[in-house]
Amino acid sequence: MTYKCIIIDDEPLARELITSHLLNFENFELIDSFENALKAYTFLETNTVDLVFLDIEMPLLKGNDFLKKLKNPPKVIFTTAYREYAIEGYELNVIDYLLKPITFDRFFIAIEKFKQFQKPKEGTKTIPENHIFVSSGSKNIKIVFDEILFVESLKDYITIHLENGKSHHIKQNISVFEKQLDSDFIRIHRSYIIHTRKLTAYSKNEVEINGVEIPIGNRYKENWLNHLDTIILK
Repeated sequence: MTYKCIIIDDEPLARELITSHLLNFENFELIDSFENALKAYTFLETNTVDLVFLDIEMPLLKGNDFLKKLKNPPKVIFTTAYREYAIEGYELNVIDYLLKPITFDRFFIAIEKFKQFQKPKEGTKTIPENHIFVSSGSKNIKIVFDEILFVESLKDYITIHLENGKSHHIKQNISVFEKQLDSDFIRIHRSYIIHTRKLTAYSKNEVEINGVEIPIGNRYKENWLNHLDTIILK
């Protein structure tokens, strides 16, 4: 399947950068680009798209106001230089919120989030929507994602810490387990994956979940900081 995309941004360099990033993805087609939201609004009256890269601070009509006017809006990724619109962005159910200048690594994450939203429509979802079964001894145990606080690794084993105080110690590589989790989880250390909605405190070097302090590894720090605006709003 090919996803049809448009860009709405009054900055030519921003449109060029997003276009350049998008060219790296085979199943995404940029069908048009607009310097203001009014032109895009007219275009969408007679055309259907799957994904919009939408700036917020634009002349004539701001991106957030434009989105509110659409009766059946496509999926949207906000692209902006302003952090203060993050809360409203997630109230509008956008896929992601990218801060300029947009790095390719961060752009890649946003595209992956969009693809996850499309999977149910394509019938390709391979794991349960809100739980997973893990093997422990002779049993397969159901683990509900929303009950997980964090996952801790020690060599070839992981411990899944749950809200009810229980934990499950199973033989599995943390990188393999990470791929089976949904977008509420993020790896912040080679030995830790956290459930972002269970976050109770954070600092530059560690996070806290249910009174447990968990370090942020140096190689994961940039990814953590890129996600921070999204995480604190969930």
